[in-house]
Amino acid sequence: MSHSHGPGGGPSADVSVRVAWADDAAAIAEVQLRAWPVLYAGLLPAEVLPTDVAAVAAQWREVLARPADARNRVLVALERNRVVGFALTSAAADPDCDPVADGELSELTLDPTERGKGHGSRLLQAAVDTLSADRFTRAVSWVNAADDALRTFLTDAGWAPDTAHRELDLDGTGSTTVKQVRLHTAIG
Repeated sequence: MSHSHGPGGGPSADVSVRVAWADDAAAIAEVQLRAWPVLYAGLLPAEVLPTDVAAVAAQWREVLARPADARNRVLVALERNRVVGFALTSAAADPDCDPVADGELSELTLDPTERGKGHGSRLLQAAVDTLSADRFTRAVSWVNAADDALRTFLTDAGWAPDTAHRELDLDGTGSTTVKQVRLHTAIG
């Protein structure tokens, strides 16, 4: 990876995005476990969230080693060699979507301590580029209705609500649900 220097030859940023390797599983799991308490604050009690990095890493290793579909991709944002965020892209699974034309950004997660450094923008750009390379012409993403930060981030990047919405059952009992809205953007 080339190092970028700012005006006046400032310090190099040493930031990049690449496709995840199986060896990234533990680092991705750590980011996810750090992000979940922030993402689900006020929705789920902390004690129900997974805390076992090894168990989550094992699931990621499986996903990375044997994707269910050739277009299921995992991207990681790096600062030097440290994973600071990840994104997942795939064919859109919603019944009203076209699995050939519509790709989905199913997750864009940053380490909560690494926000505001441009990693999210780089990840989003890489995810859209990846969806475009996979020949999708539209991208969709489900966002928690209360997640103003992510919704604003995507709308600032040119995404817009497409009127689809759903309610997710977070704990399987129907007592903890989260409303989500779907955003979309033309790509390619």
